[in-house]
Amino acid sequence: MDFHVSLAGRGDLSARIYRQLRDAVLDGRLRAGERLPPTRELARRLAVSRNTVAVAYDRLTADGFLTGRVGAGTYVSGSLPAPKPRRTPSAHGPRPKAIWRSLPTPVAAVAETPDYDFRVGIPDAALFPLETWRRLLARELRAAAGFVHYVDPSGHPGLRAAIARHVGVSRSVRAGADDVLVTQGAQQALDLLCRVLLSPGDRVAVEEPGYRQAKLLFASHGAEVVGVPVDGEGLDVAALPSRTKLVYVTPSHQFPLGTPMSLARRTALLAWAERADALVVEDDYDSEFRFSDRPLEPLQSLDRGGRVAYVGSFSKTLLPMLRLGFLVAPPSLQDALRHARQLSDWHGDVPAQAALARFVDEGLFARHIRRATKVYAERHERLVSTVDRVFAGRLRVVPSAAGLHLCALADADLEPIAARAAAAGVAVQTLSDLCGGFPAPGLVLGYGSIPVERIDDGLAALDRAWGAT
Repeated sequence: MDFHVSLAGRGDLSARIYRQLRDAVLDGRLRAGERLPPTRELARRLAVSRNTVAVAYDRLTADGFLTGRVGAGTYVSGSLPAPKPRRTPSAHGPRPKAIWRSLPTPVAAVAETPDYDFRVGIPDAALFPLETWRRLLARELRAAAGFVHYVDPSGHPGLRAAIARHVGVSRSVRAGADDVLVTQGAQQALDLLCRVLLSPGDRVAVEEPGYRQAKLLFASHGAEVVGVPVDGEGLDVAALPSRTKLVYVTPSHQFPLGTPMSLARRTALLAWAERADALVVEDDYDSEFRFSDRPLEPLQSLDRGGRVAYVGSFSKTLLPMLRLGFLVAPPSLQDALRHARQLSDWHGDVPAQAALARFVDEGLFARHIRRATKVYAERHERLVSTVDRVFAGRLRVVPSAAGLHLCALADADLEPIAARAAAAGVAVQTLSDLCGGFPAPGLVLGYGSIPVERIDDGLAALDRAWGAT
C-alpha cells in the first residue's frame, strides 16, 4: 500500500485511520482489489495498538469499503462505484441564497480577550455564581429520569412558571406559565416569530441604528428590512412605512443609543400596530440592570389588542453560553410558535431549564441581579465620568440608566481610530457599524467585562490611538 496514513490532528485514532482510508478508496488512491497491510503491520508503522487499526478495518468492512478473504488478507472492495477525483468544494455543489453568501464567516464572539475589553453585550463571567449553578444542574441531572423522552416544545413547565412570575413582578409583564415559550436565547425567539408570521417580501421595520443580528435574521427569511430613525424619544412612529407587517424595537434601553422610548411614543406605536394589523416585537434584552429610576412599563403591559410579542434573554443577566431565553407572544400566535419550535429543534436542554427554574424560585436569580447591578452601576459611572473628562469636546455621552453599554456621539468618522485602538489592545465598536441607511459617527462602549479599575487605563489607551497619525 503506497498510500500514507497520518495521525496528525484531533479525534479518535481509529476514526482518523477510518476516514483517511475511506477517502483514499473514494478518490482512487486505493484501487479496487488492492491488498491492505495486516493490522499488526500497519499498527507497527503508525506506532499505535493493533486493536486501534482493527477497529478501523472492521468499520470499513462493515460499511462496504473493504472485504476480507479468509487466509488471504484484507482488500479494497471491488463493488464500489468508480472513484472520482477530488474537487474544490467552493467551486461545485449547491449554492446558498445570496444573503448567506454575503455574510462573514461566523467566529467565536469571545475567542480572544483584548487587554481593554469595551465590547458590547458581554456580561462579567466572574459575577456568575458558578458553584451554585453546578450544584443545581447536578441535582437536575440526577433527577432526569422523568425527562428521558421528548418533552413539551414550550419548555420545562417549572421554568415557564418561574419566568412568568419573575417578569410579572420585575417588569409588569402580563403572562401566565402557558403564555411563556422557552427558547435557546432571544435570537431563536425572533427566528420562530419569522417562521410563523413572515412570507418572502413582507416588510419589517427596525430601529436605525439598531441590532444588526436581528436585521440579518429578518433578511434571511426573505423580508424587506426597512430602517426607521430613532431620536431622543425612541422610534419615530410617524416614519414607519406602509405595509409593514412586523416592527422590532428595544424600547426599555434602545440598542445601541441607550435611551428609553417615551410613553407617548409607546402608545403611538401600539395604536399604529392596531391600525396596520402588525406585530410589535419588544426585545427587553438587558433592562434587568437599572441604576436609577424604575423603567417605563413595557409595551406588552400596555398592549390591549394582542399586538406585542415580548422577548427576553438570560444571556446578558447570566452567561451567553447557557443559551436560554423566552418569548411571551399574543394568544393568536402561541399554537403556531409551539409547532415551529417542535419542528426546528423540538425543545432545549431540559436539565438546564429545570436548574434555572430552581435558580429563580429560590431567589438566587434576584440576588445575582442585585449584586451584578451594583458592580455594573459603578462601572457605568466611572465610564461616563472618564469619557466626559478625557474626551471633552470629542465625545458626547448619550444619557442612559440601564444595561451593559453606553453610546457616545462624535462629529467625525471614528473607524480609523477604532482600528488603531484594536491594534493597541482596546476593543471598541463604532456606532456606524450598527447603522444602515443613516450612518452616525460615535462609539458604543460596553462595560460588562472590563473591571472598574481598568477603565481609566483603557480609555487612556483609546485616547492615544485617537491622537496617533
